[in-house]
Amino acid sequence: MNVKLLLLVPILAIAVETTTAQDKPAAYTQQIDGTKLSFNMQAIPGGEFLMGSKKGKADEQPVHKVKIAPFWIGTHEVTWDIYEPFLYRDYETAHSTVPVPKNVDAVTRPTKPYLDMTFGMGKEGQPALAMTHYNAIQYCKWLYARTGVFYRLPTEAEWEYACRAGTTTEYSFGNDEGKLGEYAWFAANSEGKTQLVGKKKPNPWGLYDMYGNVAEWTYDQYTENAYASSKPENPVVVPDKLYPHAIRGGAYNDEAKDSRSASRLPSDPSWKQLDPQIPKSNWWFPEAPFVGMRLVRPVTPPSKAEIEAYYDKAPIKDN
Repeated sequence: MNVKLLLLVPILAIAVETTTAQDKPAAYTQQIDGTKLSFNMQAIPGGEFLMGSKKGKADEQPVHKVKIAPFWIGTHEVTWDIYEPFLYRDYETAHSTVPVPKNVDAVTRPTKPYLDMTFGMGKEGQPALAMTHYNAIQYCKWLYARTGVFYRLPTEAEWEYACRAGTTTEYSFGNDEGKLGEYAWFAANSEGKTQLVGKKKPNPWGLYDMYGNVAEWTYDQYTENAYASSKPENPVVVPDKLYPHAIRGGAYNDEAKDSRSASRLPSDPSWKQLDPQIPKSNWWFPEAPFVGMRLVRPVTPPSKAEIEAYYDKAPIKDN
């Protein structure tokens, strides 16, 4: 494993000693400095939960107890409204109320994609999609430059903990998948496309679209047997190769069984099959219009060196 990657572990496991299982930060709205844009972050209390499912697939077992430090997580999936200014400098300039700061302008961003990366599903209020894992992390870096606040991808354990919201059933609303349509856009009701975020019922902790709409990146490397050797506190499988990474929550084109709290999906190189670039782009999955992201912020921020290690690691080359 790359030595630089080892620095990431404290970032993902931070706040254990400074908070208790009963501590809960307050929800807040993050303004994106220099713009009129903002997004909401929901407070998640620290605690313990049972990760995995006895009824699920082999990669969801064994069910094991995990302790999680408190954090904030996006009330909604990241939408195009707050994602597109990162992609295009001219779009960012148009939405800025003051000149774009030099440190923001210096953040590396993708070149204009050769396809409509909304895939005709719309932008305003719609979840951003088809970005690579690297792209998602670079978006977090842009947010850090804009706000001075450290945002990152959730770990698999954090994501499932937030999704379950204190429940132990297959879904946060129980075991009856017939009720999923009240909480999610999935294959049975989405008409084959993403929908506006926040239009279905939230889970018990006030999070919308944890099931369906777009599947969501986690930071972890996906391994089928990860739970067999999982750590009891703030576990994370630090990625050291390009594929696969773990994706959670199911998407608008997934069946109900793939939109459970414990369901896991690995990323796949076939998602770049249409990409004509050699090597393949670090930014887009042109055949994955079903994967997006949700932001996490740890209660205690990591050091500047740890933040830089998280944001600035070199992308792994794609053949």
